[in-house]
Amino acid sequence: MAAKGGKVTLVVQSKVKDLVKKGKMKCSSDVISAMNHIISTAVTRGIERAKGNGRKTLRAVDL
Repeated sequence: MAAKGGKVTLVVQSKVKDLVKKGKMKCSSDVISAMNHIISTAVTRGIERAKGNGRKTLRAVDL
């Protein structure tokens, strides 16, 4: 799913908003963008760590 500017959306906006609602809060529009950035950064770093350890499989420990 593509977001504004052609970037890939890595989170399901409706599910995030549902979870925020359960906490009796409202969700700002920039939350999804921030979450996408956090996830993208974590995965990219994890990939580099896995490669550095000579693996081709990303594992939870890499994140």
